[in-house]
Amino acid sequence: MTSSAQQNKSLAGVKDIPSLDRVLKSDGFDPLLAVYGRTQVTVVLRRHLDTLRVSAIAGSLACDAVATDALACAVREQLAATNQPRLKPVYNLTGTVLHTNLGRALLPDEAVSAVVRALTTPANLEFDLGTGGRGDRDDLIESLLCELTGAEAATVVNNNAAAVLLMLNALSNRRETIVSRGELVEIGGAFRIPDVMQRAGARLVEVGTTNRTHAADYENAVGPRTAMLMKVHCSNYAVTGFTKSASVDEVAGIARRHGLPTAVDLGSGTLVDLSQWGLPEETTVRETVKAGADLVTFSGDKLLGGPQAGLLVGSADLIRKIKKNPLKRALRVGKLTLAALEPVLAMYRAPEFLPQRLTTLRLMTRPQAAMQTQAQTLQRVFQRWLGDQYVAQPAPVFSQIGSGALPEDVLPSYGLRIAYAGPGRAGRHLARLEARLRALPQPVIGRINDDALWLDLRCLEEKDTDAFMAQLGGAPA
Repeated sequence: MTSSAQQNKSLAGVKDIPSLDRVLKSDGFDPLLAVYGRTQVTVVLRRHLDTLRVSAIAGSLACDAVATDALACAVREQLAATNQPRLKPVYNLTGTVLHTNLGRALLPDEAVSAVVRALTTPANLEFDLGTGGRGDRDDLIESLLCELTGAEAATVVNNNAAAVLLMLNALSNRRETIVSRGELVEIGGAFRIPDVMQRAGARLVEVGTTNRTHAADYENAVGPRTAMLMKVHCSNYAVTGFTKSASVDEVAGIARRHGLPTAVDLGSGTLVDLSQWGLPEETTVRETVKAGADLVTFSGDKLLGGPQAGLLVGSADLIRKIKKNPLKRALRVGKLTLAALEPVLAMYRAPEFLPQRLTTLRLMTRPQAAMQTQAQTLQRVFQRWLGDQYVAQPAPVFSQIGSGALPEDVLPSYGLRIAYAGPGRAGRHLARLEARLRALPQPVIGRINDDALWLDLRCLEEKDTDAFMAQLGGAPA
């Protein structure tokens, strides 16, 4: 037999491709139908058969490709890829604890359990169990927030930018809000305070300069159209050197003399003094309220360590006006956020237990020595996985809190420094290694800096170490 004849015999034609119905009725497709359903399997199979027909017409379709087992295998792979979740767990080894792109704060077990309950059973989201009538969903967390902050009232929306937007639209629409020029910050995603104010309908009145704003600047700017005085926490940058800013109590004193409210956007916001655990000091919400702020807005998923939310606390009269604004309904949170937020807030009633119970604080306060030991263990596993082209070495590194919180402060940490040791340009090979780590079953996210790939171990807790090593080839030797 000639080679041409042998080749033709190994190829399949269009007539060799079985019909869709015949394939679906074959035993090999029973497991796929049971898992994915007939509708989805039919769509994928039809598309695959169409591809085979194109190959057959081109004279490049192998006979093996039309066998039932081969068809089932191809369809199974496509179905698995199509049905893989887009939102996947990853290992955050970037050195940023509150990483916006990786979901910010991790919730403690109590919050996770509360969310599961809310997902699987009816709950009194807006039902007053005492009266049997309609309730207010803010009631689920308002008393807790007031207890922890010293405020008279509270409300919650879907993030802090929404809280600022709602507050301004409710209290300063078509009127003026006075803000220091040095506090007109831009937060992630190019969202700027002036833009938020414009969308809220508030007219911005800038006072002072980029580096210096005095109390008198606020005083001199107050006019008949002024609705409020506002301070914005510069959480994602710092101006140093020849600087001056008016304190909350100074601004609040000016506002009171003119019968105006003072609003403070704390950004990240914290409910406790972080310095007691060796972390940088940050003004708390309670201190801000005590200093005279009539309204304070802050995030739920940053330093607070809870779910994404915008929390707004302050004067009962002002909160009442804010809650009557139509935007409140558009920006309100659902039962899952409230279910997660309540147990996280409740943890702050026992602050002495926070470093163990609150995941965010536990990660921020991990001892460097523990991470160093972890790095020495992982180094052996990583080196085997990497091969001879790379060298992995334990190394000290600095973490950051992230999400705009305490931008100048770093946390002494430990991790692995992976350098390229082969021929060629290191940058290209490090990028390939980074992509290889991102392609693991549970992707590993590090950062390339100073001609090395750095894997900061601050956010890899001991309980996760075995699973982490397993996908790299098992336990250390």
